[in-house]
Amino acid sequence: MRIVVTIGGSIIIRDNDYQKFKDYTDVLIEMKAENELFVVVGGGKPARDYINIARELGASEALCDDIGIDVTRLNARLLIMALGDAAYPVVPHNFAEALEYSQSGKLVVMGGTEPAHSTDAVGSILAEFIGADLLINVTSVNGLYDKDPEKYPDAIMFEEVTTSQITDLLAGKDIKAGTYEFFDHTAIGIIKRSGINTVIINGDDPQNLIKATWEKIGTTIIPD
Repeated sequence: MRIVVTIGGSIIIRDNDYQKFKDYTDVLIEMKAENELFVVVGGGKPARDYINIARELGASEALCDDIGIDVTRLNARLLIMALGDAAYPVVPHNFAEALEYSQSGKLVVMGGTEPAHSTDAVGSILAEFIGADLLINVTSVNGLYDKDPEKYPDAIMFEEVTTSQITDLLAGKDIKAGTYEFFDHTAIGIIKRSGINTVIINGDDPQNLIKATWEKIGTTIIPD
């Protein structure tokens, strides 16, 4: 299979601990043995911290996005470092480069691409661009909920959800730099128009990535 994995910064860079990079390296290399694999890495708290500083300095939202993109690419470089020879050594800046680098047979790791696109949107566009069979979104919770489960104990998780339902959930959400939750409108639109098989899983256990290729876990997004 050709698979795109988006790993949230809240997972990969949590507590600035190198061990999470190592744990994901083992799983990604195992997946790479049987699949063509692309990884998109988010920025997490470090990106939000830098974005907040830039905003306080009066930077535009586009410039704030640029700051966040820089951080995602730094996280991508760290993951490439952890993967060693299994990964292509350069972080692609766009989708054409990602596809070009994949011709090496190496695992391709990238961060953000341009302002107003979350890394979830980048993952969705990349999946469309390369004709991926599966898009796996790795987050810090078990799936997609009707509201933030970390704030609301009565939040309900969807085992399956349509793209239209997610669009309704996103209605009125803040879309400033660094504030995307799960998917932005761009990501959902891409998944819908190209019918991309997509699943949202908890990334605390990297083994969930492998499970998501054959077992029903997390939230499955149904294009409608």
